[in-house]
Amino acid sequence: MSGRKETVLDLAKFVDKGVQVKLTGGRQVSGTLKGYDQLLNLVLDEAMEFLRDVDDPLKTTDQCRRLGLIVCRGTAVMLVSPTDGTEEIDNPFIQPDGA
Repeated sequence: MSGRKETVLDLAKFVDKGVQVKLTGGRQVSGTLKGYDQLLNLVLDEAMEFLRDVDDPLKTTDQCRRLGLIVCRGTAVMLVSPTDGTEEIDNPFIQPDGA
């Protein structure tokens, strides 16, 4: 076994494609993945941050902030997902009123 560390994720298939990244603390950004390393540091181009709701910081709003070229530190990355082929659905666990 070599002393080289390998990441669990194979992000090579997402390079130059759109990704959405959730960070610790609740921040969420999306952009084009330009590079990464074994520590999961990510370089995103044309990045946009989804702003959080003032009343409920756990919810994101439709408002965005343009960030441009950014580096997401690997220790803060919780989730990386492709933007192509994903869509938002209603929460199936919410009980209808009167139930």
